Amino acid sequence: MPRVIVDVMLKPEILDPQGKAVAGALPRLGFDGISSVRQGKRFELEVDGTVDEAKLAEVRSAAETLLSNPVIEDVVSVRVAEETA
Repeated sequence: MPRVIVDVMLKPEILDPQGKAVAGALPRLGFDGISSVRQGKRFELEVDGTVDEAKLAEVRSAAETLLSNPVIEDVVSVRVAEETA
């Protein structure tokens, strides 16, 4: 069964306290050179049949309706998961 990945992120103008906390912790843990972190959500949906452009559009519509809060979040990407062996 094919899987579709949906990535949802906070809109750029929305404060991200979790991302800010992670960005502050990284240098203390020895990870340098990272200046900013934004936290988001990832959804994996198993779909019946084949995934074509119409199915991706349907999943995007579902994501914009149910998987995200359109006031503060954007659906950043909707893509077919790569097959792993």
